[in-house]
Amino acid sequence: MTNLGRLYSLLDGVTLPDDLPYSQVSSWELRFLYLLGRHRLTGEDRLVELGSGGGGSTYALALGLRDSPVFDERSGRLHAYDFFHVGKGTFATEKFFTAGTRPSDGDSSFLDDFRDRLGPFLPFLEIHAGDIWQTSDPADTSPIEFLHIDIAKTARVFRCVSERFLTRLRPGSVVLHQDFAGPRLPWLHYSTGALLPYIEIAGPPIRSTLAFEVVRPIPGDVLKTVSEDAFTLDEKLRLISAVQERVDRDHTGGIPFGSVLELAKAYAAHYEGRHRRAWSIARKLTGDEYLARTRADHFKQLRTAYEKDGGGSGSLITRLARKAARR
Repeated sequence: MTNLGRLYSLLDGVTLPDDLPYSQVSSWELRFLYLLGRHRLTGEDRLVELGSGGGGSTYALALGLRDSPVFDERSGRLHAYDFFHVGKGTFATEKFFTAGTRPSDGDSSFLDDFRDRLGPFLPFLEIHAGDIWQTSDPADTSPIEFLHIDIAKTARVFRCVSERFLTRLRPGSVVLHQDFAGPRLPWLHYSTGALLPYIEIAGPPIRSTLAFEVVRPIPGDVLKTVSEDAFTLDEKLRLISAVQERVDRDHTGGIPFGSVLELAKAYAAHYEGRHRRAWSIARKLTGDEYLARTRADHFKQLRTAYEKDGGGSGSLITRLARKAARR
């Protein structure tokens, strides 16, 4: 069992406040964040949360840090990154406002609500509000001890995460991929496959979150390939298969990651404009009970793209143009 894996046995013993800020992650994931702050993190290097949302995950982690015997609130800092507003392209919900809906004046920012909710931890919380390409510093090379990734909903954002944060990981760094159960985000899956020689996966995903620890220095050329998305489609599928060999169901038994990751392969092909190949992968999964119940819209999207493309795979020029547009 990995060092991180030892925290699993403590999950049932964690009781979080009833008035925890609204969060889109499960209670299991919130408890794990608390345990990381309480028992694993020191704050000697950067603690980074990418995608803080309404503050539930930030609160759980910060509470664990406050209860830690080694975290020093005078010098340690938890860095919270988010748009902190609702609207097209933000993937935020109006539930992040304290009232549960956007104010009557139409203000789209819930940053003040976030600050109010995280008030007890503001002395060691540093907030970065806005587009991550603007709020992160490309010249910052300070080591990262902890990286919670709940922001990489698009390939564009994941490139920023890769270039400016993954490059700062060191042996001992802890990473959480919160959206690992999202087939539409295959870059999370094949990039993890590329990192497998240098990391140890903590154990079964905690609901949608995959946790791992860096155990060997990650070569610069590997990180460059990840940030530039310089994999062929066949390489992406092979890397996802490598993750499938390590990751099965989540720790509650509810999410069949083998099937989820297979559907992610279809999306890797879809984003390359290879719609025939994407649908050939996805079609075999339509009988999967979990995916049929939770991802019906995914199948519809992939089949529609296949049919609109005349059942073909798209020209090479079209595929290259689509890939360039995503960067």
